[in-house]
Amino acid sequence: MKKKIALQVSLSKFVAQAGIASRRKVVDLIRQGLIKVNGAIIKEPGYKVHPDDRVTYYDKILKVAQQKIYIVINKPKDYITTVSDEKGRKTVMDIIKNAIGQRLYPVGRLDRNTTGLLILTNDGQFAQKLSHPRYEVQKTYAVTLNRILHKNDYEKIKEGFDLHDGFIKVDAIHYAARLPRNHIKVVLHSGKNRIVRRIFEHLGYEVVKLDRMEYAGLTKRGLLVGDWRYLNADEVESLSNGS
Repeated sequence: MKKKIALQVSLSKFVAQAGIASRRKVVDLIRQGLIKVNGAIIKEPGYKVHPDDRVTYYDKILKVAQQKIYIVINKPKDYITTVSDEKGRKTVMDIIKNAIGQRLYPVGRLDRNTTGLLILTNDGQFAQKLSHPRYEVQKTYAVTLNRILHKNDYEKIKEGFDLHDGFIKVDAIHYAARLPRNHIKVVLHSGKNRIVRRIFEHLGYEVVKLDRMEYAGLTKRGLLVGDWRYLNADEVESLSNGS
């Protein structure tokens, strides 16, 4: 399921993305010997440019905008949802570091013991839209409790109640089909810290396992734990438009 991003691009594509001219015109410039790579004239449009190469046109260094990357990970347990960790613990970046050559950031967070769907991107505007509370992004969690959820507590969660930081009400709650009644599915849009765990802890339950199954309509279907994939264009557009 894991795919490495192509860190090398053709010289013609690189120069075109730098905004010098159209792709067709760029081919002519290259063949005329007007483009240099690391000081050497390169006349082959298909020449592969590496990220650390120095490409120039009339001695002007060419640069392209950073490629926007969108990834979904099925986060394993015991991984920290941060770019780095001062205590040396494993982070979600360790999962992709050998395949992605750009710095990415998590959209929202999952705590260390929570598994499931997590988005990584270098698109700040995209990340802000999905993670800011005002956009009310809906998430679905599979919850395993240390004991059966009593019907009265089920109804309390369904109706909503006050926590120390305000009223909380889930969008939906269900006993998981064909499983004991300590297996619960919860749908909510709240972005409060550790909110799912705190809902059940408030009623005296321990969350043994917590897995995010869906996020803003996106699922981790087909991804094994620890695997990742790129979002396709339709998924990025749908998430960007909030549909």
